[in-house]
Amino acid sequence: MWILIVYIFSIIFAFHKFIPGARLDPLAISTGVTGDCVCLCVVGLIQREDGSMEKELEELRRSRPKPPVGGDFTLSDCFYFSRRGIESIVEDEVTQRFSSEELVSWNLLTRTNDFQFISLKLTLVYGLGIFVRYCILAPLRITLACIGLTWLVIGTSAVGFLPNWRIKSWLSEWVHVMCYRICARGLSATICYHNRENKPKKGGICVANHTTPIDIVILCNDACYAMVGQVHGGLMGVVQRAMVRSCPHVWFERAEMKDRHLVTKSSHISVSSDLWSLVSTGTCVNNTSVMMFKKGSFEIGATIYPVAIKYDPKFGDAFWNSSKYSMVSYLLRMMTSWALVCNVWYLPAMHQQDGEDAVQFANRVKSAIAHQGGLVDLQWDGGLKRAKVKETFKEQQQKKYSSMVVGDDSSGNSD
Repeated sequence: MWILIVYIFSIIFAFHKFIPGARLDPLAISTGVTGDCVCLCVVGLIQREDGSMEKELEELRRSRPKPPVGGDFTLSDCFYFSRRGIESIVEDEVTQRFSSEELVSWNLLTRTNDFQFISLKLTLVYGLGIFVRYCILAPLRITLACIGLTWLVIGTSAVGFLPNWRIKSWLSEWVHVMCYRICARGLSATICYHNRENKPKKGGICVANHTTPIDIVILCNDACYAMVGQVHGGLMGVVQRAMVRSCPHVWFERAEMKDRHLVTKSSHISVSSDLWSLVSTGTCVNNTSVMMFKKGSFEIGATIYPVAIKYDPKFGDAFWNSSKYSMVSYLLRMMTSWALVCNVWYLPAMHQQDGEDAVQFANRVKSAIAHQGGLVDLQWDGGLKRAKVKETFKEQQQKKYSSMVVGDDSSGNSD
């Protein structure tokens, strides 16, 4: 009976407007283009305030007396966990990062209101946009992209047959940059590079947030990088196998532990001479946040050059949802959008500080990238896109709460 009462009160209390972070905002309906724009607000369904478990529980306990004997448990703690559970069901921080970013206004790319006819003028504008994108821009873009990819495969394969002389490295860099610039024209890419004085130098590791494989095209328009990344099949696999013949790229299978050790070993050997481009989030995340970086690239003691990449969603959705679209269909979607507009910020070089381990160093670099790009800094692993939450995450929350209730000297009072 008591459990039922607590459960009912927790639900009521969770939706109460006086509890910080539990306010449910109605869906925002933006009418930036008259009559055909119905979309969610950028802040989402639930507006949360940044705060730790300790701070939020302290807020709940403020008006409750502390127990005279025993631990620091109060019944109001149930409200916190119930509210957080309901919030996660309605909208969690992780799942929404693996879907397209929500726009505040219609960009004339896809219909957002298919239920009724609203405006003849708006329909004509939308139809004109389809004609321009599919009948004029798309054929030109597809032609340029095919030329760029064909030259990239042929050029890198041909350079791969040359002996390991200095001219081979120069030709490889020239072929890569030329072909990537052609591919960028095929996407109507408009790239603005900031703080070029912080541009990565040879012998360091370039780390950037990861939204799409096109990140490589964006970065390599300004310089040639040796890349470390996930091995792919299909069209992307053909390009990867051709590129590795002329440049010391490292492709690995993320699920294989042997490949991870090989990548670390290769980085140790080559970091003194080559410039590595490491997209450390591991999986594509929509351009609203930065997720956990893998610590392997931060363990070798090299100089880290952070780079923040921010796409403008008004001209096209750059996020690649690999579980929904193949690489070819994704590229066709990009070539039928308006353009690819992005900003690239080169951040100052960062080094591992005394007493700082690889995880702390990776988090510091990630925070710098998120701050510069205006992205949300998340501690979650991008691997949650395909895997379940580890039990260790749940145990960490349980241990944290147990230390708050029992205290640090729990072992001495266990009897």
